[in-house]
Amino acid sequence: MKNKVVLIGCGNVGMSYAYALLNQHTYVDELILIDIDNERIIGEAMDLNHCLAYSPSKVNIRVGDYNDCNDARIVVIAAGSNQNPGETRLDLIHKNSRIFKSIITNVMINNFKGIFLVATNPLDVMTYLTLKYSDLEPNKVIGSGTTLDTARLKYLISENLKVCPKDIQAFVIGEHGDSEFVAWSNANIALTNINEFLNHDEMKKIEDDVRDSAYEIIKKKGATYYGIGMCLVRITSAILEDKNIILPVSSYDNENDVCISTPAIVNSHGVQEKIFIPLNEEETKKLTKSIEVIKDTINLLKESNE
Repeated sequence: MKNKVVLIGCGNVGMSYAYALLNQHTYVDELILIDIDNERIIGEAMDLNHCLAYSPSKVNIRVGDYNDCNDARIVVIAAGSNQNPGETRLDLIHKNSRIFKSIITNVMINNFKGIFLVATNPLDVMTYLTLKYSDLEPNKVIGSGTTLDTARLKYLISENLKVCPKDIQAFVIGEHGDSEFVAWSNANIALTNINEFLNHDEMKKIEDDVRDSAYEIIKKKGATYYGIGMCLVRITSAILEDKNIILPVSSYDNENDVCISTPAIVNSHGVQEKIFIPLNEEETKKLTKSIEVIKDTINLLKESNE
């Protein structure tokens, strides 16, 4: 079976993902581009194909349509309205829910049985809608979650402490949005707790900077896309290569009927298992608040559609 990936939505995020895909060994055999601007993605496919002479992988890149979802391993959704300056991720819900209903319907009528990977904001709500619209098993619907927030966290800690980001074990969990938080009680450098290296004020500043990063980037350049592109490739690789990587992706929480980010084992089955790390009392309250924020947004959407 070919490792076929269908990318729906070829704006900044989608094309950052596609370009990052070509620069890594990801075992993708075929990359199909779908977008409402067909003329533009013909050009994007041409441009990407011109990279292949220097790419570490041979990938068949072409423009396609929803029929290509039939035998795809992964459908990546990066379509939707952009987050504008001054607009929160949750402000996007009404615009993007309508777009997603159309996309998921078109994917599923082509007998798609693979894994959805969602990158559109508000991320946790859009992941939840993908699950509900598709009626797939919960493990087969994954949101990029707080993988980008966690990457930002590791970068900021590494800059502060002058250590390699790969040697930092720490996660941002909860909503991919304003109610997200760092699980500091379980953050470590190698096997040593982060409290040995950072004081309370330093940790608070880092957490605030992580939370505000998207707003700062949007203010300065209009959108964020390189970081999430790399995160999507990381998740893609975990799925196609059955890697059992632990990543803070957004997935379904049956107890609360929401999709939310906690560390999870990701492999060829999608989310193999969610890992619930022990939280202290303050962090538990933050997670509860984050769940409530996502749930309230879902309920508002349901009420407006009645």
